[in-house]
Amino acid sequence: MEKYIPRLKKHYADVVVPALQKQFNFKSSMQVPRLEKIAINQGVGAATADKKLIDTSVAEMSAIAGQKAVSTKSKKDISNFKLRANTPVGVRVTLHGDRMYEFLDRLISVALPRVRDFKGVNDRSFDGRGNYTLGVTEHIIFPEIDIDKITKINGLDITFVTNTTDDNEAKALLTELGIPFKKDK
Repeated sequence: MEKYIPRLKKHYADVVVPALQKQFNFKSSMQVPRLEKIAINQGVGAATADKKLIDTSVAEMSAIAGQKAVSTKSKKDISNFKLRANTPVGVRVTLHGDRMYEFLDRLISVALPRVRDFKGVNDRSFDGRGNYTLGVTEHIIFPEIDIDKITKINGLDITFVTNTTDDNEAKALLTELGIPFKKDK
């Protein structure tokens, strides 16, 4: 029986590596940038008042990512926000390997096209070290979320961590993988 390989992982090996190797004149295929991990983060500021919001956010994030999400806790007291140390304030999950490629495939082919008036993602969100963060304003664009059971619409940040330090190489990698950047005018 043949082992399952995610579609995007096979696309990376068969199409992306040779294309980037030619584009940047890399001598070895090991020099080609690759996706290390995808980190998904969701801040739930209203959880200071309602503790059940964290539980629902963990369940929703776990459904979106296909992997158990964990809650993040505040590090210190901030009286202006009525925040105490070690209070759950967010949810995060980090994806590697096959799950990472499966999530990216679902994001590109299913979730992003469901965004209203979608014209592409902003290409100014690179951090200068080859990583890209995509902000999603409504988590209901993912088909795993049942809209009828939603109490509050939250946004989330998706960070693509690459092994390159050059933003141009990282953008070329993400473009080849299928992330639709806005066309320059």
